[in-house]
Amino acid sequence: MKIENLIAATYAPMHQDGSLNTGVIKDYAQFLINNKVSGVFMNGSTGDFVSLSTEERKALTLAWSQNKSSDLYLIDHVGDPSLKVSKELATFASDKVDAIAVLAPYYFRLSSIDKLVQYCKEVAACAPNLPFYYYHIPVLSGANLNMNEFLKIAPKEIPTFAGIKFTNNNLIDYLHSKNFEDGKYNVLFGFDEIFLSSLPLGAKGWVGSTYNHIPSLYYKIKELFEAGQMQEAAQLQTKAIRFVEILDSKGGFNGVAKGFMKTYGIDCGPSRFPHSNISNEVYDDIKNELEKIGLSEFLGK
Repeated sequence: MKIENLIAATYAPMHQDGSLNTGVIKDYAQFLINNKVSGVFMNGSTGDFVSLSTEERKALTLAWSQNKSSDLYLIDHVGDPSLKVSKELATFASDKVDAIAVLAPYYFRLSSIDKLVQYCKEVAACAPNLPFYYYHIPVLSGANLNMNEFLKIAPKEIPTFAGIKFTNNNLIDYLHSKNFEDGKYNVLFGFDEIFLSSLPLGAKGWVGSTYNHIPSLYYKIKELFEAGQMQEAAQLQTKAIRFVEILDSKGGFNGVAKGFMKTYGIDCGPSRFPHSNISNEVYDDIKNELEKIGLSEFLGK
């Protein structure tokens, strides 16, 4: 099965004391469904997995699985610098979610596709009943490897291989990967700021953090593109970029955007270090700036 449409890279909800607040997830899931988001990518970069313990990541996996809906496809990122931990997380997720994903180890970085395939193969084998995705985010993992070359090897070694979460702005590699073996694999585009650029290349599925906030804007971009209204689509893409820039300018996108979820009645709580937590007054300033650029109508409901 190929996943299509928008998939939200979700936040890890927390209480004010910094402990997990999994009670929010039921309303969080319904909020995403109401806004026509098709899936969840949990325990990823947006979800601050590197700031969570193994047990906390399991708790999030369990909470999302307990609020599972046929309207929301669940992908659990189980990657970790420790292969042992990654395999433990994959085993835990094997009966709880719809698919797993893994990024490359990011401290002792992988220097070859063969090593990456070996790593992925061992993790995927711990959840043999689930589709497996490789999470390609070289700016953070350091594994700046060619995905078209990876696809020549990985599916032969990994029986459950389903595709790639492609979070890179290398559109040439994305295009070749998407078209590999006549588009056999699900290559999900993961760079929100150039969503529009993915459309002429045939993208059908996207994973990103801003799909928590302004999903209707992206669906409108897609609608305008399909109607041949490229200038109007580009104007909306610019607004999507400004959304990221405005929030980022107030203390860093990850922490500020997580706190912005309170705007929709989904209180994800504070962020852990090194991300910033800002005051309600600053969020009022953000909302005023978004209104000035005409983004208010696209905020989730």
